[in-house]
Amino acid sequence: MTLHKNILVTGGAGFIGSTFVAQSVACGQRVIVLDALTYAGHKENLTWIKPENYKLVVGNIADGALVSSLLQEHSVDAIVHFAAESHVDNSISKPAEFIETNIVGTYILLEAAREYWKKLSAQKKENFRFLHVSTDEVYGSLGAIGKFSETTAMKPNSPYSASKAASDHLVHAWFATYDLPTIITNCSNNYGPRQFPEKLIPLMITNALSGKDLPVYGDGKNIRDWIHVEDHCAGIALAIEKGKVSETYCFGGNAERANIEVVQGICRILDTMRPNKSGAKYESQIKYVTDRLGHDRRYAIDDTKAQKELGFTRKHNFDSGLKATVEWYLANRK
Repeated sequence: MTLHKNILVTGGAGFIGSTFVAQSVACGQRVIVLDALTYAGHKENLTWIKPENYKLVVGNIADGALVSSLLQEHSVDAIVHFAAESHVDNSISKPAEFIETNIVGTYILLEAAREYWKKLSAQKKENFRFLHVSTDEVYGSLGAIGKFSETTAMKPNSPYSASKAASDHLVHAWFATYDLPTIITNCSNNYGPRQFPEKLIPLMITNALSGKDLPVYGDGKNIRDWIHVEDHCAGIALAIEKGKVSETYCFGGNAERANIEVVQGICRILDTMRPNKSGAKYESQIKYVTDRLGHDRRYAIDDTKAQKELGFTRKHNFDSGLKATVEWYLANRK
């Protein structure tokens, strides 16, 4: 597998992006991280990586001049685009930020990439890749059976997922119209170390330890498929190096769980690892709250294509992965 040597990673100080950066530098790749360091992006997410192995540039993907200068200065041969507003609740209350970052920002990034790519030598043009990281939420909601795949029609139901679907369409259009060598990946829910505590798993861990309510939307039976962040990032690396230009690849965890099951599992782990001083079980803190607007009922991904074409495999089992994630948060309360 021929490695791209110089990679620009947008959103590389975030949860998933920083994991990808770590895996890339471990493979000997040179990584330039472009991150606006908004509330969910932190320099601390990168401090566990040797500083000489990556360069952090604080800036916005909507700054086309900055992106262009980074591409040229560092002879970038691949862009991996993680940067996005990603929390559904925030998209419901502040949709404009999602339109600006996820749609307009992606457009500006694509244009900077296209202008840079046009000037490369024939060999470098052929080797260049623009990989756009997206989500299974663009596909909408599943019924009791079936799974999403690369051929599933998009039917987003939240401002977040609609903005991501729009950016997916833009990325494909830049290939179809301009021949920019793009690849799109869609994944199920990620979990693991360093996730910002607005998402379900870290929120429940931090709330439980702080004695706060564990808010569960609706009846708690909305189902998500969970993939460990390290498995997802390994899949992205495979897509860059082995994926076909213009194709989409889905990555799932083969780990469907109802939200209430995940929360109860976290409570049981904490009961063992960090028993409540009062003697109460952490499950006593669970509180059902009014359901989220437009809350999709079920997600699940069929990643057969990625397994067959890329050799994608998963190293993490959800139950042991969840336990290890709880352990990480216990050891890294700060």
